[in-house]
Amino acid sequence: MVDKSKKLEDKKSEKDLIKEEFLEYKKSKDKKLRDDLIKKHLYIADILAKKYTGKGIEYDDLYQVASLGLIQAVDRYDVEKGFEFSSFATPTIVGEIKKYFRDKGWVIRVPRRIQELSKKVNIARSTLGQQLQRVPSVKDIADYLNITEEEVLEAVEAGKVYAPQSLDQTVGNDGDKELSLGDIIGEVDDTFDNVEFKDLVIRTMNEMEELEKQILKLRYFEKKTQIYISKTLKISQMTVSRVEKKIIERFKKNLNLED
Repeated sequence: MVDKSKKLEDKKSEKDLIKEEFLEYKKSKDKKLRDDLIKKHLYIADILAKKYTGKGIEYDDLYQVASLGLIQAVDRYDVEKGFEFSSFATPTIVGEIKKYFRDKGWVIRVPRRIQELSKKVNIARSTLGQQLQRVPSVKDIADYLNITEEEVLEAVEAGKVYAPQSLDQTVGNDGDKELSLGDIIGEVDDTFDNVEFKDLVIRTMNEMEELEKQILKLRYFEKKTQIYISKTLKISQMTVSRVEKKIIERFKKNLNLED
């Protein structure tokens, strides 16, 4: 019993130390600290690379791709958001692996178990959205379905069922990378230090009618559901959906003008 308690304390202490490292790295951008954080989490890249091995691409190639995804996750992770790094890194790494498969012309077959889980996550997201009157977190869904956060993220990545579809919709490109409205809003909301994205959002918002601004704020900055917005603004959900599409078109137009 004592040994078990000590192990739990050690694990908690290790997590706290890693969080402190991420906080320090966020402030200093120290290269040695970055390398240390990458090394400590390479096991995630290893696990995910092994998971996709045997589908036509060698482990070594997948491990390299997964490691690049891990590096991106380390650079983008914000410990102050409150979720574990593994929960943040997993979809980023899996996304890179799947992109690599697509580039190679391979299609990844989603296992039936994950397909079924994706459906359950989708239903849970809708149910919880109505109950909580906000977009549910990964933890909310995991608790509701009595599964792990990693399983939720796996189902999300397989079915793209977690984030609202409009957030994932491509509105333009940043070099070789496709940009979604969620990426743009996320950049501004998280740091506000990307001048181009900041200017794009401000300029686009200046063109919007008052209703569009209200829906943009509630939907993307506050992550509220369409049902919540329709009740709050006393308009139909169909109107919310229509205005949301109009918002996306505005961003598409302005982003394309910058190319």
